[in-house]
Amino acid sequence: MKAVGPAELGMALITGNESPAEMIVIAYGMEEGLRSFYGQMSSDTDDSEVSRLFAQLAEIEDRHKKTLFEQYKHLEKDAPAMEAFEQQIVTTVMEGGVTKEEFLKLNREALATLEGILTVAMTLETQALDLYLRYSQKSEDQSTRNVLYKLGDEEKAHLASLGKLMEELA
Repeated sequence: MKAVGPAELGMALITGNESPAEMIVIAYGMEEGLRSFYGQMSSDTDDSEVSRLFAQLAEIEDRHKKTLFEQYKHLEKDAPAMEAFEQQIVTTVMEGGVTKEEFLKLNREALATLEGILTVAMTLETQALDLYLRYSQKSEDQSTRNVLYKLGDEEKAHLASLGKLMEELA
């Protein structure tokens, strides 16, 4: 499996002038988009192992959202409670900058097996890492670039976790 789409995919989400907190809000929306996708896929299958894996992947995205919210609270001293924060989140795309519909159209067959699901998940995390690095090049603010590098490190950690899951599957 390879990354798909044009190099500018997902780049329209930012202007380059975002503050670190605004960048976290954008990233949080992409994490929620992917969590929602995994949750939907978990519910849409009759295969209990596939459902369980999708639920586990959704849980990983939930943990990443919590990490992002903690970073947001560190930056914004008057940050609202998580429930209020989530009300301002826009989830038009998943990690990597693609919509659920676009992604399903290209990857439905791969999502039928446990190995395929993990491969797809690794592809999404890699695309997210790439997107954050491209955002960092577009950003004009060093603090925002630092947040983007940290987000990239989180995606690397996700990839490592998925690699461990893949090893367990083998």
